Amino acid sequence: MSWLRALRETARSGLTVERRRLAPAIAARGALGLALVVGFSLAVFGPAVAASSAFGAFQAAIATFQRSWRPRPTLALASGGSLAVSTFLGYLTGAHLLLFLALLLLWTFLSGLAWAAGPTAGIIASSNVAIMLVTVTLPTSVATAAGHAVMIFAGGLVQAALVVLLPVRPWGAQRDALADALAAEADYARRLRHDPVAPFDPVPLMTARSAAAVTPRQARRRPAELHGPRRLAERIRPVLASLADPAVGAPAEGPQRDRVRELLAAAGTVLDAAAHAIRHGKPVRLPPAAVSVLRTPDTGTILADRPHRAALRLIALLGDVVETAEPRTETSPGEARTAEEAGEDAGAGAAADARARAAHPSLAARTRPTLLRLAPVVLAKMRAEVRPGSPILRHAIRVSAVAAAGYLLGLALPFGHGYWAPMASVMVMRPDFSQTYARSVARFGGTLVGVALASGVVQTAHPGTYLSAALAVLCAFGMYLLMRTGYAVSQVCVAAYVVFLLGMEGSGVTQTVRERVLLTLLGGLLAMLSYAVYPAWETPRLRGRLADWLAASGRYAAAVAARYADPAGPGSPDVREALLAARAARVAWHDALGLAGHEPVRHRGLSHAAAEGAGHALAEFGRAAMLLEAHLPERGAPPLPAAAGLAEALREATERGAKAVRERTVPVWDDLRETVAAWDTEVTDPLLRKAARLLLDALDELSAALSDA
Repeated sequence: MSWLRALRETARSGLTVERRRLAPAIAARGALGLALVVGFSLAVFGPAVAASSAFGAFQAAIATFQRSWRPRPTLALASGGSLAVSTFLGYLTGAHLLLFLALLLLWTFLSGLAWAAGPTAGIIASSNVAIMLVTVTLPTSVATAAGHAVMIFAGGLVQAALVVLLPVRPWGAQRDALADALAAEADYARRLRHDPVAPFDPVPLMTARSAAAVTPRQARRRPAELHGPRRLAERIRPVLASLADPAVGAPAEGPQRDRVRELLAAAGTVLDAAAHAIRHGKPVRLPPAAVSVLRTPDTGTILADRPHRAALRLIALLGDVVETAEPRTETSPGEARTAEEAGEDAGAGAAADARARAAHPSLAARTRPTLLRLAPVVLAKMRAEVRPGSPILRHAIRVSAVAAAGYLLGLALPFGHGYWAPMASVMVMRPDFSQTYARSVARFGGTLVGVALASGVVQTAHPGTYLSAALAVLCAFGMYLLMRTGYAVSQVCVAAYVVFLLGMEGSGVTQTVRERVLLTLLGGLLAMLSYAVYPAWETPRLRGRLADWLAASGRYAAAVAARYADPAGPGSPDVREALLAARAARVAWHDALGLAGHEPVRHRGLSHAAAEGAGHALAEFGRAAMLLEAHLPERGAPPLPAAAGLAEALREATERGAKAVRERTVPVWDDLRETVAAWDTEVTDPLLRKAARLLLDALDELSAALSDA
């Protein structure tokens, strides 16, 4: 992609306004916390302290909107506390240019490394640096600066208290994640009716797994219906695939295929009903048509052998999903359907959850460390990124250099309030190219509109201190409400918010629209220039991502095959861990492919067509391994010694293939081909023979795709 096209695409992305579901109640709660803090500070301490405390409350509310599974009060307190420390340290060094520059370089470098811990930590850290550049100009003494820091933390404390006192849809994020996973499997079941080898995106399942990790405090309050369905959903997916695939299931046409389509449609309906119940905390209501399909005794007469066993297992799992999705353990007649109505006499929800844990020991309740216990983990992740070639390290170097350069340029230019330039740079910079450029364009456009509107109001109405505060709160409410519709829209509200907030003490009206916009434009240009000069392109790393996915998929397939040689039941922990690693590698590949698609870099040995073909091949490889997993032998079943040789051949072949991909050569699978040929003569089970050939065919397809690179 050329630079001109890349700039055009990122600009369009940054200015795009998306239609998203709004959360007015949550936005109003954040604005209420801001209003309480600003009103109290104005009445007791005056405009300067009110401005500082307002930034604390404002940023703490934004932290509660981040996509994080931690309790919202914890996020608000962490944001308020870290911003208070940043502001106080900034003021202590603010009178000495060299000291402040050193602090700014250190603080921005650490905020850049914070992205190693995830986007929530990175956003909070970046915001702390940006707001510090504003708030350090407000105090006049060390004691006053300490008071400002206390008020900033108080703003975070107020927002945390409001989250506790005025809960809005508790556990909403976790409910949505679990419901999205079930809905994704419902859609998968319906697509399998028409495309028996339809692909499945595991991201919803991975998101639900991440959401299921809870802190000790959350574990004591988590609703019962958020315990079991995720574990069951993990087990349903391979059953759906094995039931639909003609290679190992029912024939492509005929009465058996018709019954499979009916079962898949009913499964989609049941999963959708469970997803709706979990999302809204209501009893599960199943349509009678779906219940009748699952209860009919004709399934046993139409389906036989493996398809029949897969159908019975699917019906049992759907019954368990219905039981565990109920919002309470006791239901009144007519309010909810039980698993018995779904064709399986599954016990209570707790029993279903216990069965899921017994079947999959690795699916036991996941714990999330508290913030104090998380600190050494975050530090270890940050230290791990201090290495050559790390994109996080490059981002940290870029953002710290740009912040210092922007601050010095802001001081040198005769505009006043020079912090707008480095503040804009810090807020728009991200570790990847597309977000940095898109946010730079969006921030400039949003600032242009927001400052113009707010300055027009100030020049026309000349609002006083309290009216300026009220207008700032109103702008903050608009920002909270429209935050997810696009960065440009939110920046209109943020720019106006800052104008009105600083206008409380008279400093917001001393600078013209032109000067503010020019400084924001300067900050955005510095951010864009830094990525062009010192980039961290994802395109050259595509082969490494593909090799990682190949190696992880090979380990997963080998772990599944090894279970046939040493049966340990469907809940084998090593299979589960290998599957999770393969999923993570697949997501990393697709994320890297998406980022590379927007970069102005010519491909280096991996064209778009080759990448698409290689991704499809590895997806088919994973699907073949999943078909094997769907029929893992129970614990104590007769072992299949030949499976050990297949497992070892898969592991060695994919490791060699991954090395070849990294070295830009085409992998060959001659040793694995010999093993599969021997496997065909030693194994009589048609499922196992077909699955082994599917694995080899997928690897051959991968080599064919890479040979065109």
